[in-house]
Amino acid sequence: MKYSSKNKLYYTCKKIKNYYENKFVSDEKLIKKRFKKVFNREINLKNPKTFNEKLQWLKLNDRNPKYTNLVDKYEVRKYISETIGEEYLIPLLGVWDTFEDIDFSKLPEQFVLKCNHDSGGIVICNDKNKFDIKAAKKKINKSLKRNYYYHSREWPYKNIKPRIICEEFMVDESGIELKDYKFLCFNGKANCSFVGLNRNSQYGLNVDFYDMDWKRMPFERHYPSSNTIIPKPKSFNKMVDFAEKLSKDIPFVRVDFYEINGRLYFGELTFFPGAGFEEFTPESYDYLLGSWINIP
Repeated sequence: MKYSSKNKLYYTCKKIKNYYENKFVSDEKLIKKRFKKVFNREINLKNPKTFNEKLQWLKLNDRNPKYTNLVDKYEVRKYISETIGEEYLIPLLGVWDTFEDIDFSKLPEQFVLKCNHDSGGIVICNDKNKFDIKAAKKKINKSLKRNYYYHSREWPYKNIKPRIICEEFMVDESGIELKDYKFLCFNGKANCSFVGLNRNSQYGLNVDFYDMDWKRMPFERHYPSSNTIIPKPKSFNKMVDFAEKLSKDIPFVRVDFYEINGRLYFGELTFFPGAGFEEFTPESYDYLLGSWINIP
């Protein structure tokens, strides 16, 4: 009992320390500290070479104000409509400032609730009769109070007005899990892509990288690759075209799409995948992808 109390006190103090450190330490200082912890070396911000280093450099130096709307899951819809067309958006069922504003009687039997300003603030309703509103409220309200910027200093998230959006529940008629195809784009040029698999398996997420000829690339970043060869999506050429249009004049951004029942849908834009703190195996690919990012 005594040990348990000490243990609890230790983790409480550690949590408080981390909170104040994340809240009040400068972006550059926190980035340097975390980079060294992850990669066991100092970051080179004066002459960055690797993909992860350059993502950190972009965090600190590329402060284009339009990026805030591009990572806002609600506001980005306008950019998508204007750039590639409204028909590529997953249908929107509602948007609210608070959970209490939601009238669940007006929602269909299946739907998806998301916070517009973070990662992970999502609740999926497969059956409204079994939907746990209390648990959903707890999760969404926790996300609404969170400023995602402070986690890894991804500054575009800092000034987003937190809201809740509801999207149509999307399911593929084949019964196969939805796959999102993620394109890594450099100054408006898609150089490679990756697909996430087995999100809900007991063994965890697998990530497979493909080049622009849809050939597997022999490296991993944080997540292990799978033993599965994914068929090239039917909309691949259109995905590439759209990804390059959406990433025009941006040093780096990841553009995500879904292919559902033969139709193409936009997913999201991400400026700092893995917050720039995920290792490559082999390390040479950290340098290769880094060479694709042009910085002044």
